[in-house]
Amino acid sequence: PSPCFQCNVKGTPSVYLALSVLFVSAVPCLSGCTPQSAAELRMSDQGKGSASTPTGALAPGSDTYKGWLFKWTNYLKGYQRRWFVLSNGLLSYYRTQAEMAHTCRGTINLATAHIDTEDACNIVLSSGGRTYHLKASTEVERQRWVTALELAKAKAIRMMNDQSGDEEPTTQSDRSEGIQGTLKTLISKLDDLGTCNDLIAKHGAALQRSLSELEALRVPVEGGEKVKGVNERATLFRITSNAMINACRDFLDLAETHSRRWQRALQYEREQRIHLEETIEQLAKQHNSLERAWREAPTLSANTPSAPTTEKGSERLQKGEASDEDEDTEYFDAMEESPAFITVTATENTQHRSVYPSCNDSGKELQPLRRRRSHIPDKPNYSLNLWSIMKNCIGKELSKIPMPVNFNEPLSMLQRLTEDLEYHELLDKAARCESSLEQLCLVAAFSVSSYSTTVHRTAKPFNPLLGETYELDRLEDFGYRSLCEQVSHHPPAASHHVISQRGWTLWQEITIASKFRGKYLSIMPLGAIHLQFHSSGNHYVWRKVTSTVHNIIVGKLWIDQSGDIEIVNHRTKETCQLKFSPYSYFSREVPRKVTGVVSDSGGQAHYILSGTWDDKIESSKIVQSSKGGSGSEGKQKTVYQTLSPKLLWKKYPLP
Repeated sequence: PSPCFQCNVKGTPSVYLALSVLFVSAVPCLSGCTPQSAAELRMSDQGKGSASTPTGALAPGSDTYKGWLFKWTNYLKGYQRRWFVLSNGLLSYYRTQAEMAHTCRGTINLATAHIDTEDACNIVLSSGGRTYHLKASTEVERQRWVTALELAKAKAIRMMNDQSGDEEPTTQSDRSEGIQGTLKTLISKLDDLGTCNDLIAKHGAALQRSLSELEALRVPVEGGEKVKGVNERATLFRITSNAMINACRDFLDLAETHSRRWQRALQYEREQRIHLEETIEQLAKQHNSLERAWREAPTLSANTPSAPTTEKGSERLQKGEASDEDEDTEYFDAMEESPAFITVTATENTQHRSVYPSCNDSGKELQPLRRRRSHIPDKPNYSLNLWSIMKNCIGKELSKIPMPVNFNEPLSMLQRLTEDLEYHELLDKAARCESSLEQLCLVAAFSVSSYSTTVHRTAKPFNPLLGETYELDRLEDFGYRSLCEQVSHHPPAASHHVISQRGWTLWQEITIASKFRGKYLSIMPLGAIHLQFHSSGNHYVWRKVTSTVHNIIVGKLWIDQSGDIEIVNHRTKETCQLKFSPYSYFSREVPRKVTGVVSDSGGQAHYILSGTWDDKIESSKIVQSSKGGSGSEGKQKTVYQTLSPKLLWKKYPLP
């Protein structure tokens, strides 16, 4: 038997290294060494037969690659030694191997990374706007890492594409999930076979070239015999490789055939499930019609003779069984903590208490009033060190920062946006105004009222899913219906539309831009808010101001609003300029102060607005204006003489 090439691979020329790689799994070793896996062969092939012990090591039976590399930190410290771990398409690094159990210094997603090499030992990774400069101890080690990174990147991209193309619903049976898992495993194994096939073809071509070069050399007779023997073994290897490739091709065809059969079985299971759901729905409708027939039977028996009642009741019963429920039938969900029935005192004719909602003279059913909650649950008191989470997020968008769940309040952003309608009665009152300037004052008060609860609510609402909706139907008590939908995920954007039976329509599109500045967090709404009154046709447009969350690092969180709002009536060109004054420790002004001026199309002021965005807004009618002294910036101030202020809006007590 021939000696094992794997035992003598160190320090050999590249031709014999190629021979060793090809024959290592075909020729068993008499000295008992363990043949390498395909992934290790790829690593050793890129390593050019280095005699030094590698710092990176591939874990047996896995795709994890570990080792020491030098990472550029800054100009003071230069390159620092770090322990790198490559696993599942992610490259993580630690200061020491012991840190792997508790502290990761950073992670690079290779699926979106660009891999480049600068010189003999340097590796450059670019991902997510950041660039990482890495250095290996030797050129061979650098090449091992580059090969491992490229293979991991290709696998990560393939997995990402598989996940994006997998739009199957999550509520499938165990059998369909098992089939999908089997198919994914088969595809992964077929990709591995394709990689091995490419390696065999590559090394086979190199072997043929090397043998041709050997035959062209002038060698003694004894050497020619050896070359002839090697050539025969290479021919035998080529025949064996072709047989293996053919077997792989047959396996691929068989797998594709079985895949189609499994897909048909899966489709059949889906159709059966849909048919079952339709049958259950049909049974539910028949049950409802039977229930209605039984509900009407006592009424018929009380007013008509017994025999005709039986016939009519049975006829109605048969009708209910034979036909589906009318399309106009309404279905109401059961409500928690609400009465399941209404008790009505029976008349002398029918000594009977109905356990279902009774009918009045007009035939309209009385529905139980909806009971709304009067208090909200207490917030869980969890200790949270925000700085440990957000110290690496300075300058990033808020939507890109992974926040802990107890930093949120238990609401969707859509519901929080709908809370702008809390003081909708301001718009109802504005719709009845005959003066467009007075109407503009009420619209301005409404725009300020949306900030009334933010001073107490430092938590962030949950980001809605793409396509998620939130509906608030208050037609019966307040006359309006609101619908809000998340229309974009990156960047997050919501669309809101409100129709009121009391003479107004409001719609807005809100896109939030945010920046984390270390000590505070700035939130800038970018969308516009539109409000139109039906009778007058007045169309108002304005935008929200910037919200700032302070004391992110140390101290108690608090929120401030700052900036200017310009409300424009596009029909009359009248405007209202509102100014939200930012809080200052050194200012003598009232905290959270809001001031504003309502002007006509010619720029003449008619009303002064004043107050705070967390308490109330008042308006004062201007009777005279005059130019006063110079201000702090050298500009001439205008002095307004006004009537006594009139309250426009006052905040409700908090629940």
